[in-house]
Amino acid sequence: MTLTESTKWPYPVHYDVESSIDADLLVLGGGLAGPMAAITAAKKGLKVVLVDKGCTMHSGSAGSGVDHWVGCPNPASPVSADELSEFALQNQNGYVNGIAQYIKAKESYDALEELESYGAKVRDSDDLFKGAEFRDEKTKLLFARDYVSRIEIRIWGRTFKPALNKELKKCGVKLFERVMTTGLLTEGGKQGARVIGAVGFNVRTGQFYIFRAKATIICMGHPGARGWLYSAELSGVGSKHGPGLNTGDGSSMAWRAGAELTMLEKTGPLRRHHAPTEGSNNTSWFPCSLVDADGKEIPWMDRDGKILTDYYQRLKPAPGQKIILPPGGPASNFFADFYYDHRGPSILPDLQKRVENGEYKLPLYCDFPSMPESERRVIYGLMIGHEGTTWLGYHNMTRAGFDPGKHQLQVYDEPSQNAYGWRRLLSGGGVVVDWDMKTSLEGLYAAGDQMFGSGAAAGAITSGRHAARKASMYIKKTSAVIPTRGQIDAEKSRVYAPLKRESGLEWKELASGIAKVMRHYCGDTKSDERLNIGLTWLNELTDGEAQTLAARNPHELMRSVEVLSILDWCKAVMHQNLARKSSNPWMNFVRLDYPQQDPPEWRKWITIKQSDGGVSIGEKPLDYWGDLVSNYEKHRG
Repeated sequence: MTLTESTKWPYPVHYDVESSIDADLLVLGGGLAGPMAAITAAKKGLKVVLVDKGCTMHSGSAGSGVDHWVGCPNPASPVSADELSEFALQNQNGYVNGIAQYIKAKESYDALEELESYGAKVRDSDDLFKGAEFRDEKTKLLFARDYVSRIEIRIWGRTFKPALNKELKKCGVKLFERVMTTGLLTEGGKQGARVIGAVGFNVRTGQFYIFRAKATIICMGHPGARGWLYSAELSGVGSKHGPGLNTGDGSSMAWRAGAELTMLEKTGPLRRHHAPTEGSNNTSWFPCSLVDADGKEIPWMDRDGKILTDYYQRLKPAPGQKIILPPGGPASNFFADFYYDHRGPSILPDLQKRVENGEYKLPLYCDFPSMPESERRVIYGLMIGHEGTTWLGYHNMTRAGFDPGKHQLQVYDEPSQNAYGWRRLLSGGGVVVDWDMKTSLEGLYAAGDQMFGSGAAAGAITSGRHAARKASMYIKKTSAVIPTRGQIDAEKSRVYAPLKRESGLEWKELASGIAKVMRHYCGDTKSDERLNIGLTWLNELTDGEAQTLAARNPHELMRSVEVLSILDWCKAVMHQNLARKSSNPWMNFVRLDYPQQDPPEWRKWITIKQSDGGVSIGEKPLDYWGDLVSNYEKHRG
């Protein structure tokens, strides 16, 4: 484990240096929600500190871009915020965060205009698409997927993070970048008590930080499928949707501090079959024209099976529909009737069977040249060029000479792929919040992917703003509390333990072991027996292999602590899965020993938290937020 001269660590190392920082508000996470929360609070005159494991200029799930501003009532749309939030609840049959969805619907356009004032590019101000079917000439907004309801706005998403970063500095927010937060500080050092700050270390120098604050907002990335998908040989930090730095640090900290979590049954590997740098006809490419390997066109059809002969019919609702749920048909017969009212146009729903019968030949290709010129330009030039998972592919292909006016692009989706299974997996479990975005712990708020059932980029921004408004009100009537030295020392000892071992287990080995346990015992199908075996294995990893982790430098220390976060999160997932004694198609949750689908007695939120050395199981009504309209007005701040 000794470093050679050729691999000497390039930064000065200060493991023995400790710094204390005081603030009114501590914001943890530098994606979209965190910076927006910090800016909102700073403009209220508060002393704000933002801590980010990466660099806020391009960190987080939207750090490399985003192409859709989803679910946004706006001046060019006939859909109201109330209608849209009700649609979001219906879409998930109630299994979504109604609070976050309603706030997003009410405030997403205002937030978009605020981002625009910071320098983000939102409109077609250069008239690149003047006269296009998807453009509103009055506002110069560009719309996607449904050109009638106009609730999804196409945006130049790669401009958002730089604009937020510039505004953070303009507002005087104190930034601590390349600092990994590892644990929350609580009053008296007690689990379940008021949160009064956090601790962490610099991932380049190893310097230790103690952050003390009157209130804390956690806005860190969701761990997603990191507990299941890992390949040390291929990708190093795991193969999943989202940046590698999203390892559940915030979720793990909240869990250990005693915060209440829910909807972890929905957490798992995303079934995304396309190459992440290319996109697919169900997302950024929607509704591209498809052909098979012999150039034979794949027809599009409406919800009633009528073949659509005109390109723009793919982007409009059927008679009587106000909002469509693009793209595709239902995931299974279970959802067919439920989704009929909102089902949008799709490619042939039985395409896989037709491929098997020889009617169409794989692979499939996106036939850009056959599409209307403005559609081709907006999909390839704007959408693929600004979506976080596709812009690199766009950049490399363009540099290599790819011309969408002449060339086709291979579709990596499987023929049976459709949007509904993917949409139900997109927003997973997390911290329980109330109308103030406050968690079950006093002084701790959550926003973005940190809370359960969040709402993509627009949801991150709006929840960050809302959490900051409410936390600011709390701060004005509370005082700071000095953390206990014992809790600080205990966390410091836990974090730096891998550095004290001259030899031991590398973080990649532990990550691989966790992934094997989760795939074997918490996979597509679950049962009490398998989950209990898996939990036993995770506990043994905690008490055994995790205690032998060794690190030679701050980077390896960061990776080691990340894997410990993943381990904590996976144990929480196991407990949540064990607690729900029914299957639930809306959360893609299959229990072999409890096969009944969403029975009435289990239509509720199952909550879990750590307390008194054990795990407490609770429950909340599915609509615990009450009346959306009146409660929003009461709590908007």
